[in-house]
Amino acid sequence: MTQQRTLKSKVHSTGIGLHSGKKVHLTMRPAPANTGVVFRRTDLVGTPLIEATAEGVSDTRLSTTLKADNGDATISTVEHLLSALAGLGVDNAYIDLDSAEVPIMDGSASTFVFMLKSAGLVEQGTAKRYIRITESIEVRDGDKWARLDPYDGFNLSFGIDFKHPAFNPDLQNHNIEFSSLRYEKEISRARTFGFIRDVEALRMQGLAQGASLDNAVGLDEFRVLNEDGLRFRDEFVRHKILDAVGDLYLLGSPLLGAYHGYKSGHDLNNKLTRKVFASQNSWEYVSFNEREQAPISFVPLTA
Repeated sequence: MTQQRTLKSKVHSTGIGLHSGKKVHLTMRPAPANTGVVFRRTDLVGTPLIEATAEGVSDTRLSTTLKADNGDATISTVEHLLSALAGLGVDNAYIDLDSAEVPIMDGSASTFVFMLKSAGLVEQGTAKRYIRITESIEVRDGDKWARLDPYDGFNLSFGIDFKHPAFNPDLQNHNIEFSSLRYEKEISRARTFGFIRDVEALRMQGLAQGASLDNAVGLDEFRVLNEDGLRFRDEFVRHKILDAVGDLYLLGSPLLGAYHGYKSGHDLNNKLTRKVFASQNSWEYVSFNEREQAPISFVPLTA
């Protein structure tokens, strides 16, 4: 049986909030089977819980933000952490934070992958439940779109269209046949990116106080400003896939299907996940009695 997974032990780290610029303490803890991913705001009275669900998304303008079902507590910039959890096949976890945003770390998911592997993973004796797409589901906004198609596995393709000297026209599309190993090597290290002009405008609004070249790929009108350049020649589009993996994990289960995105972002990704649940005849829950039957290969458990 392909089983649900959680952390073997808790793991802690600190980082900077992208928008607040303040230090954030993050602790990931094991959670029982069928819990899902649950954020806990330890800085607020009563330690309110915020479940990682598609319906819980309250804002997608600058990142994916979740809001508690019964209250005003929120947690933003969840997509990179959720991407790492999805990448390693972690079904259940408590995420404790003393701030309203997940720390940005280096702007990718690699720090969260390292934390999860350091904590170790354990199986929980309960069947892992997948969402299998049986009919195509699509959302559009002008020339932007995102779609899920039936597929025996999990495949992601993405296209961007930036008219900028740093964006090679031949490197604005990427496709990956998902597995934990490929995710870790080819996607998890791709950093978020932004234009200096936009960062300056956000700072005037009291946002992006923690943004720097240590946690993002920065661009002016002509070039990449980071001294070490890009981690991949097509790092920009790879990061879009990283974001999509995290946004799609708000479905609450790993996906069996093919995701295609063109100029999509957090908003369209969330609309796509909501449309999945609104299209009951276009998908089904499945589990696998034998590990070999599962079409997705997750990272082996650590000793």
